[in-house]
Amino acid sequence: MTPEIMRRLAKPMLFAAAIIWGTSFFIMKNTLDAMPVFSLLAIRFTAGAVLLSMVCWKKWRYFSRDYVWRGAIIGLFLFLAYTVQTFGLERTTPSKNAFLTAVYCVMVPFLYWAVMGHRPDRYNIIAAFLCVTGVGLVSLNGDLTVNMGDVLTLIAAGFYAAHIIAVEKVSPGKDIYLLTVFQFAFAAVYSWVGCLLLEDFPVQAVCDPAVFLPLGYLCVMATTAALLFQNVGQIWSDPASASVILSLESVFGVLFSVIFYGDLVTLPMMLGFVCIFIAVVCSETKFSFCRYKR
Repeated sequence: MTPEIMRRLAKPMLFAAAIIWGTSFFIMKNTLDAMPVFSLLAIRFTAGAVLLSMVCWKKWRYFSRDYVWRGAIIGLFLFLAYTVQTFGLERTTPSKNAFLTAVYCVMVPFLYWAVMGHRPDRYNIIAAFLCVTGVGLVSLNGDLTVNMGDVLTLIAAGFYAAHIIAVEKVSPGKDIYLLTVFQFAFAAVYSWVGCLLLEDFPVQAVCDPAVFLPLGYLCVMATTAALLFQNVGQIWSDPASASVILSLESVFGVLFSVIFYGDLVTLPMMLGFVCIFIAVVCSETKFSFCRYKR
């Protein structure tokens, strides 16, 4: 395809990725009723690694042995993030899980400061205050307590932020598609280890169409297709627009959870969602899309 066509397709691809990931929260929640966490992640990452390696088969000419250890490192952070997030999803609602996971966008600049020494700017600080306010509105119960699912989701957001920093450290000079294949492969290995040590693999559940079809959607669409849409869309669009569009994942997560899962959203929770969304947009774009350009 020509560059002009790719630029026209970039934003629709990003919207598609945000919508697909938004649907994955309530689908994951339903699937967890029939499958344990490690088994679900093992199947999802294994399928993602196989499918992505076939889609990007021409990239294998760039392979070198250092892809292995690089993939092992970022695969570990991805595994930890998905695992803790999924355990959190078992104990909270899909809508809260969606928005609390988005907090990682606000964490990244501060973690980057700790690792790289690059100080956050005023937009990052404003975003942090908004985010803390939003988390309080979403998570605090009437007696000012927080449930374990929300705590685990916030910890997962920290692992997602660490994953982004790890990718920043190990990916320069490497093909990101091929590196992602190894990332998925190692995340699958870690998941299979957890499955074999801590769970009984649910053979009957996997063969049940009520479980197999949602699981196939998570493997094909929410893992492989959405990742490809994100990578291609980000390459052919400006970073500010891409960040805003991708941050809509949390909005779609709430929308689909309310429509298809029956989540109840209170006024304080809705105000918290708005605060977190504005914080993510502020941290990711610094509101550059609002400023006049000559």
